[in-house]
Amino acid sequence: MPPLLSVRDLTVAFPAEGSLLPVVREVEFAIHRSELVGLVGESGSGKTLTALSILRLLPPQARVLSGRIELDGEDLSGCSETRLRQVRGQTVAMVFQEPITALNPVLTVGYQLGEALQATGGKRKTREQEARALLDLVGIPGSAARLGDYPYQLSGGQRQRVMIAMALAAKPRLLIADEPTSALDVTVQAQILELLEELRERLDLAILLITHDLSLVAQTCDRVMVMYAGQIVEDADVGSLYASPAHPYTRALIEAIPRLGAGIQSGILPTLPGRVPDPRDRPVGCAFHPRCSDAFDSCPESEPALLDVSTGQRARCLLYDPVVVARESG
Repeated sequence: MPPLLSVRDLTVAFPAEGSLLPVVREVEFAIHRSELVGLVGESGSGKTLTALSILRLLPPQARVLSGRIELDGEDLSGCSETRLRQVRGQTVAMVFQEPITALNPVLTVGYQLGEALQATGGKRKTREQEARALLDLVGIPGSAARLGDYPYQLSGGQRQRVMIAMALAAKPRLLIADEPTSALDVTVQAQILELLEELRERLDLAILLITHDLSLVAQTCDRVMVMYAGQIVEDADVGSLYASPAHPYTRALIEAIPRLGAGIQSGILPTLPGRVPDPRDRPVGCAFHPRCSDAFDSCPESEPALLDVSTGQRARCLLYDPVVVARESG
């Protein structure tokens, strides 16, 4: 079957010093029905901006220089704002990173769920019943009493569950979860991830999980996309990615995952030196080469393409360009 979401050649830029500076560059991926896909990378890699591009919720100054986004076969590039409002929620919905800022502090949970249901065309007389059903769906006990609570009366995990309930009000086919567990403790993180998996199976829901935590992705996702400096640098099923990471950045991220006992003898935990480059000072050639232990002479000169490494695995690295490898080895 064709993918539920298809993103091709997406480039998003911002004005800078009299010109347009690309921040997300040539992003291309697809998500199929019922698939749970992870989008990982350090802060500043462009993950959230990519997600906002799908929903056309970009900042006013942002410019989409190129790209085609198809959702369930519909090209969103030329859609009117009226049509986009219908798509948001009904076909794709988003759970934002900080529920305490996304929820209105002066409105009750029931009122905010009612607004979400109203936007989907729900009838007024059944909204309370539907709101209770949504809270039950996301595992909040005592749903009838919770409808009268304000966000500050809920725990962090409960607030995140409310955000997920609001996102599901219109029964979307794709849910984008942007760092849904970053502000939660480890136990609650596991509960939210378990909830997302249950909802995927129960509702036949596709999920794009945005995170910087590769260990979370290993537990939940079918496939992983690794992003660096505004580009997808690796795309693979989760088993292949962890068994044989193709891109040096992916390997460095996996090696930096804290492990029990790691660093005890030396007193130093494994880290990835350096940081994601500012788009205004992006290195020429491969953006990762200043931090790469495998870099060679061609890396500062040639920008790599996203190449097939094995079945179902692609990497944006000159290590897999036969022309460059032949030149370097010769």
